[in-house]
Amino acid sequence: MRPQVSVEFFPPKTPEGAEKLRRVRAELAVLKPQFCSVTYGAGGSTQAGTLSTVKEILAEGMDAASHFSCIGATRASVREQLAELQAMGLKRLVALRGDLPSGYGAGGEFQYASDLVRFIREETGDHFHIEVAAYPEVHPQAKSPAADLQAFAAKVQAGADSAITQYFYNSDAYFQFVEEVDRLGVSVPIVPGIMPITSSSQLLRFSDACGAEVPRWIRLRLQSYGDDVASIKAFGLEVVTSLCEQLIAGGAPGLHFYSMNQSAATLAICQALNG
Repeated sequence: MRPQVSVEFFPPKTPEGAEKLRRVRAELAVLKPQFCSVTYGAGGSTQAGTLSTVKEILAEGMDAASHFSCIGATRASVREQLAELQAMGLKRLVALRGDLPSGYGAGGEFQYASDLVRFIREETGDHFHIEVAAYPEVHPQAKSPAADLQAFAAKVQAGADSAITQYFYNSDAYFQFVEEVDRLGVSVPIVPGIMPITSSSQLLRFSDACGAEVPRWIRLRLQSYGDDVASIKAFGLEVVTSLCEQLIAGGAPGLHFYSMNQSAATLAICQALNG
């Protein structure tokens, strides 16, 4: 049985990038994604690009979700943005604390993502389906694993409908997280985030930056392939497909693919899952 999938894109910076992303979306449409999410730069730095991409996705007849970060924002600015998104016909948000652009001090009226979720609910009722982030391997800035679990629970208690995880390559981390959250009495769908492996250097750079663990055996195999792109892609397909099979067999409610604005790897994994 094919799992329910959703796909993440980032807003393109050039007309060529926008054209390429249209082709990628058309190719991924065969998966019938539940929704396509669009990321938001640090401090909302890509807001215009995010909104124009979201508008295109909605116009193409697909459900879209805009990332929505609150760090550095005021209640008035968030209220204004929510009204704009509602007017566009958007029904989904991925509510995040977000990262400050480098060189900025802290600021704004929202300290945590849970504050943002609560405010969205107060302002818009049930208009939006609100997704939040989950960190099976613990948020890199969390004081402790227990504090991270409590922070996640707070987002759900504030009104989140479901969650998407940071990517990982160890299914035990996901199942342990779901179990611990369940013990806290929190029961929303937690969809695993899936990062296809297509480039060794890019994956290791990303993972070091965001705190995602690349198991030693995967790291060593990738390094052993050097610049052999075909071998890296074949190995990546095998590893990530196996991970997805474990997650689906264990009851994960769907798969959220971090596409990096590419279609080939996500399509190959889904094709392999359909076997």
